[in-house]
Amino acid sequence: MTVLDKKAIRTLPEAAIAAFRQRFGERFITSMAVREHHGTDESPYPVCPPEAVIFPRDTDEVVDAVKICNQYKVPVIPFGIGSSLEGHVLPIEGGVTLDFTEMNKVLAINAEDFTVTVQPGVIRTQLNDEIRHTGLFFPIDPGAHASIGGMTSTRASGTNAVRYGTMRENVVSMKVVTATGKVIRTSSRARKSSSGYDLTRLFVGSEGTLGIIVEVTVRVYPQPEAVTAAICNFPTLESAVQSVIEIMQSGVAIARVEFMDTRAVKAVNAYSKLTLKETPLLLFEFHGSETGVREQAEIVQEIAKDNGGMDFEWAEKPEDRKRLWTARHNSHYSGLQLRPGSRSVATDVCVPISRLAECVSETAQELEGMPFPYTIVGHVGDGNFHVQMLIDPDSREEWDMSEGINRRLVSRAIRMDGTCSGEHGVGIHKMEFLKEEHGEDALQLMRLIKHAYDPNNIFNPGKLVSWNA
Repeated sequence: MTVLDKKAIRTLPEAAIAAFRQRFGERFITSMAVREHHGTDESPYPVCPPEAVIFPRDTDEVVDAVKICNQYKVPVIPFGIGSSLEGHVLPIEGGVTLDFTEMNKVLAINAEDFTVTVQPGVIRTQLNDEIRHTGLFFPIDPGAHASIGGMTSTRASGTNAVRYGTMRENVVSMKVVTATGKVIRTSSRARKSSSGYDLTRLFVGSEGTLGIIVEVTVRVYPQPEAVTAAICNFPTLESAVQSVIEIMQSGVAIARVEFMDTRAVKAVNAYSKLTLKETPLLLFEFHGSETGVREQAEIVQEIAKDNGGMDFEWAEKPEDRKRLWTARHNSHYSGLQLRPGSRSVATDVCVPISRLAECVSETAQELEGMPFPYTIVGHVGDGNFHVQMLIDPDSREEWDMSEGINRRLVSRAIRMDGTCSGEHGVGIHKMEFLKEEHGEDALQLMRLIKHAYDPNNIFNPGKLVSWNA
């Protein structure tokens, strides 16, 4: 099926292997089982194992690993959980993968300042478990049990972004290891600064191509006084999306609004053993005071009703809300069950909210003629939606069809002043669209930044921006 572009694999020199073994001992691993695990993510690409895997335990060890890689011009790829969807962690030029599983400590909780500092291997659910006693929570929720380092690298988003923003808005500062083995801090913990270049924003979303993140300080928020969720069914996809547009334009401070088409609802019902009505639906969540939540919900219910919304059902108990949101988060895996043995090709465009209905509708019409199952879901409160196409991994024809759908969808979104990637990042899969979206001059500037930060091209090479173009 999908064949990665042929890259010149940079094999590990014997001197580098000796240096790694001396420094890391048994945590420098070359067994094929471990390597294959680190050459796989949730993208449709085939397994692409690194030459070796290292499990660093602290910043000093990351510094030493990077210095060896830079000395011998060996690629180095950071690895969190492997939940990325665009081939971010695949070592397509060989090299060494740094697995941050053992760098998973919450380093500082500054509740008075609403910040928490963590190592990159901390999982988002772990972070919330460790700060729950403070009455605070970390809102970025991409669905997968992703690591904070990985979420920072890909500028992750998720179901709460419509109210709380993305990783771009919620990373305060970080420590990064540069190609020469220096450790830099991108900013202080002050709530604002106009001092120098905004290095924090430069590294957020850099996908491991400019340096290795070893520490992240993030914003956290007070847990809301009241939380309630609701689902509402609609007769058509268009009526559901139009409701979202009107809700956002009304100024309601909704916390989450998620869309699932009929196919996605059917898949979720089967996978999570739910009994949701199998029509297009919206899943809402409201945060705030008891009075505020009730007022928000009433406005939303009226807007939905005006667009044909029906069967507005509430989930006020925590266990009921958890069941609904768990089902939504599992929609990726639910979709896979529609065609056992398939591989998922996921799209990720984001458009201005005023163009959302048009973009979703045109995409759905084009998908009707495809020979493979698909679902449409989305964080539609901020104009972001995903098509999941379940293709036969052995069919080049289905791969080409899915890629054609993706290209036309991206071009459609860009024409609407949108983007090729709302939250999944670029990785390998979206590189070809950057020129169309940003223009050649902006793309050249990205390449110049990459060359300046990483002159030996060791940091996750072959991702985000091409080196030689």
